[in-house]
Amino acid sequence: MPDPADLTATQAVRLIHDGKLDPIDLMDAYLDRIAEREPAVRAFACFDPNQARRAARNTLSGPLQGIPVGVKDVLDTADMPSQYGSPIWADWRPRADSAPVAWARAAGGVVIGKTVTTEFATRKPGPTMNPVNPGHTPGGSSSGSAAGVGAGLFPLAYGTQTAGSVIRPAAFCGVVGYKPTFGTISRIGMKVMADSLDTVGVIARTVADCALFAGAVSGRDLGDPDSRPGTAPRIGICHSPVWDAAAPETQALLARVTGSLSRAGASVTHRELPESFNALVEAHPIIMNSESARALGWELANHPDQLSEGLRERMTFGLNQSESAVQNAYAVFESMQRAFPGAVDGLDILVTPSAPGEAPKGLEWTGDPAFNSIWTSLHVPCVTVPAGTGPNGLPLGIQIVGRQGDDRAVLAWARWVEAAIG
Repeated sequence: MPDPADLTATQAVRLIHDGKLDPIDLMDAYLDRIAEREPAVRAFACFDPNQARRAARNTLSGPLQGIPVGVKDVLDTADMPSQYGSPIWADWRPRADSAPVAWARAAGGVVIGKTVTTEFATRKPGPTMNPVNPGHTPGGSSSGSAAGVGAGLFPLAYGTQTAGSVIRPAAFCGVVGYKPTFGTISRIGMKVMADSLDTVGVIARTVADCALFAGAVSGRDLGDPDSRPGTAPRIGICHSPVWDAAAPETQALLARVTGSLSRAGASVTHRELPESFNALVEAHPIIMNSESARALGWELANHPDQLSEGLRERMTFGLNQSESAVQNAYAVFESMQRAFPGAVDGLDILVTPSAPGEAPKGLEWTGDPAFNSIWTSLHVPCVTVPAGTGPNGLPLGIQIVGRQGDDRAVLAWARWVEAAIG
């Protein structure tokens, strides 16, 4: 048998189910990997190997069969601190698990640790480094979750997305990220920042692993993780309204992927969103920042000096928006969400960039979410899959987008795309 820490989650589940792999041996393999690689990645905000090993011994049966799970540190855990990437909440210990954590445990998942998030999943980055090149950001705000999966420290992890915080870091770290339809995975017990946008998602090595994990914790049928569609999809190649942000490597990537999908049998056409969707580019930051400023009312009133300068600036921007500007932004969201099915009529999925290019150099900026915020605003499911490397040898991803509520089909088509470009 290969090193258990090299198995995908679906492979490990199958072996555990067949009695060929013990969850404790699987956990020990990951603990050895963490001892070796965590100092160079710094994915964890909280990690106790003894606690993780004890949890593996007490695993209940369920679809996750003892698989280790990293939990982004904006999701509450009763047995570990929940610090939200902020000194204001240092060493805070909630009394209860958040719903995503509770359902992961109920499904047989083992929480291996809390993963680093940017400040309140929105601003100042933590210490996590890109597992491919530590001189570059892993992306954010789900920094530790993406880097940890990319480094092989755990096979499954929770992320959250308000703009691009699942898709972008997954792409930067060379792994798969899945942002479900808004509300698919419960947010109860999450440090919510933008109530109209925040979405719990998952990060893993394969699309099948994401389907397994998200289905297990949401109670929804997301399809057989081991199967792929028997037919080829109808794909729209979409530059999106922010194509000017695409780096040369991303422009070349989309052209290369288009050819690969055509050769694999897909019906491929170019499909841009109607011009009216451009309004989402301005509406998203208005809603995100106005809602986030309201969500942090207690922190702003009691600990303003412990908020980063960048976050205070964004809160000021949000609070300074007029009532009419905010209401207009909500109206844009509502109208574009209604219009999106018509914009993709005759297609199964859109394929579009996951990020402008490779992960930026340095750790002070987690990258531009330009290629993500539109889809987050539309509440639609998105999946990023690895699609090669850029000029500096860093991972690139390609994003698959579908209709709201059509997650099972989007995951199935993402598995098809994954195989076609793989």
